[in-house]
Amino acid sequence: MPAMSSTGSADTARPGHTRRLARRVLFSFILTFIAARVVVLLIMARYLPDLYLILGGTHVHHLNYGIVLLAGVAAYLLFRRPAGGALALTATLYGVGLALTFDEFGVWLHLGGSYWQRGSFDAVVVISAVLALIAYTPGWSRVREWHWSAVISIALALLIFGVLLARSFNWAGQRLGPRIQRLEATRSK
Repeated sequence: MPAMSSTGSADTARPGHTRRLARRVLFSFILTFIAARVVVLLIMARYLPDLYLILGGTHVHHLNYGIVLLAGVAAYLLFRRPAGGALALTATLYGVGLALTFDEFGVWLHLGGSYWQRGSFDAVVVISAVLALIAYTPGWSRVREWHWSAVISIALALLIFGVLLARSFNWAGQRLGPRIQRLEATRSK
């Protein structure tokens, strides 16, 4: 039987439970990031109507929605301490808030600039990797000697993949960058 916490609910700090929540956060994070990028691209290409919120002549970026959502999730977790389905929904909303915020990481890092900055994509990749590690790595007690050879092989494969990915981004930046810049320029007029 799970240990009871001070609030009387079952202890949810079990590794399997944590991994399930991390998978939920990861899934909602990646899905929201992809959706945000697609929606922005469709708006810029004029396939969708302008959905941007403008207050007093200022464009309210969707990172602000993410910050508000993250603050609400944090307050809910602190004051309500949800369990069960409510905790699963909270994990989903946390992933959505993270994605909306870090999708525009480059904008808040450089205080303006282009939405399509590399910093935003890099931040999303790093957060996704950390979430994936939390969600899918076994506990230290389950790591065996042969796992280390697998880790080294995967690390080498990731290094090679990273080099190839960086080269493909450079190629895509040279080919697609001018088109995206033209879309942004025509959109701001």
